[in-house]
Amino acid sequence: MTLVTLGELLDAGVHFGHQSSRWNPKMFPYIYTEQNGIHVIDLVQTARLLSHAYNYVQKAAKEGKTFLFIGTKRQAKNIIAEEATKCGSFFVDNRWLGGTLTNWSTVQGRVDYLKDLNQREASGELDRLPKKEAALLRREHDKLKNNLGGLTEMVQVPDIAIVVDPKRESTAIAECRKLGITVIAILDTNCDPGMVDIPIPANDDAVRSIKLIISTLSDAIITGKQTSV
Repeated sequence: MTLVTLGELLDAGVHFGHQSSRWNPKMFPYIYTEQNGIHVIDLVQTARLLSHAYNYVQKAAKEGKTFLFIGTKRQAKNIIAEEATKCGSFFVDNRWLGGTLTNWSTVQGRVDYLKDLNQREASGELDRLPKKEAALLRREHDKLKNNLGGLTEMVQVPDIAIVVDPKRESTAIAECRKLGITVIAILDTNCDPGMVDIPIPANDDAVRSIKLIISTLSDAIITGKQTSV
């Protein structure tokens, strides 16, 4: 079965890499050619690795594994939140707070506080407080929601992380590696594929490219959950 055709990858601009002067030589196996100072990604490799990632994710979801989507760059954040929510997974789409995984027991306390503020807001309790106190709590709530809103249902560190741009998310990648969390990542020609477990070479700056790949992996999770025993 062909999950995504080469034509679909081409139409989404998945093949456009970075300027050749910015490349990471470790990405050489995934580069097809260079045109006008821009590296062109080998879409045959992308399709092969995306298929591998899909099968891995589907099997993991069937086994009840949990997933964390990570992507804080402007082009990725809305897609990350939407697709993670669609497949019932966790996500970080605003800013990665150092220690989110390696110091999860402490971060979980902040997540619990966010959930408490959510409940107090929903019940109307904040409306009954003095205006200054309510405003202070709402500002705190908004800040926590921006950074931790995608983790409110996470009770322990995830089994698998799905990342857009591991170069940008290097702190998150380092925490995953330290904890033995499997990392699947969309990585452009300036990234180090050795930092992740399953690399998917692709344009990590174009919205259509990110959407195509992340939605495919989200669909894999949904399919896996539907066939779980």
